[in-house]
Amino acid sequence: MSNFPPRLVDGYRGFLSARLTAEQSRYRELAERGQSPEVMVIGCCDSRVSPEVIFDAHPGELFVVRNVANLVPPYAPDGAYHGVSAALEFAVQALRVKHIVVLGHARCGGIRAYAEHGNPLSPGDFIGKWMSMIAPAAEAAAAMRDWPDYTTRLEHASIVTSIANLMTFPCIDILAGRGKLHLHGAYFDVATGRLEARDPGTGRFEPVAADEHALVFAAGPRF
Repeated sequence: MSNFPPRLVDGYRGFLSARLTAEQSRYRELAERGQSPEVMVIGCCDSRVSPEVIFDAHPGELFVVRNVANLVPPYAPDGAYHGVSAALEFAVQALRVKHIVVLGHARCGGIRAYAEHGNPLSPGDFIGKWMSMIAPAAEAAAAMRDWPDYTTRLEHASIVTSIANLMTFPCIDILAGRGKLHLHGAYFDVATGRLEARDPGTGRFEPVAADEHALVFAAGPRF
């Protein structure tokens, strides 16, 4: 126990005195009846982009899977190990979520590594192989002119590619076609806290709660 990170011990103490105390009945209810979230979020494992924090979620509200660069691989029932696909299967088939959100973000290390063709971090080059699935997004980003920065374009395009890959899963395709499951793309700016959601009609990413966000920045820093 002596090697357990002190920061986590302190955080758990804060959880005991604040959140657990305030939501103890909710935790008990979730333990007894199980979870029934309506929203699944596919986010990046980047420590700066926690879906639960960004969406101020209570326990049991979000079913979250996180990986490098918030990617969704295409449907591939090949007998290999598929963590994201397994999470999707459980969320859609067992939990019956109504929404799936692919949450991308600015300054994504995985996207930058792909864009800059960096050297592998290990002989396995796991990041390089994982990021290779955004090749279609790279082609789309090359043709986009809405943002001058290529990395930003690629971050947005990869979200769209992941949504397209979601539709290769038969169960998702069927439920989405029936209007029982809705797919969304979202983009979070780490530096400003700005959130954008993709308009499926235009394909553009539009600000969410723009007025409230502007008021926070107008008020300036709080001490």
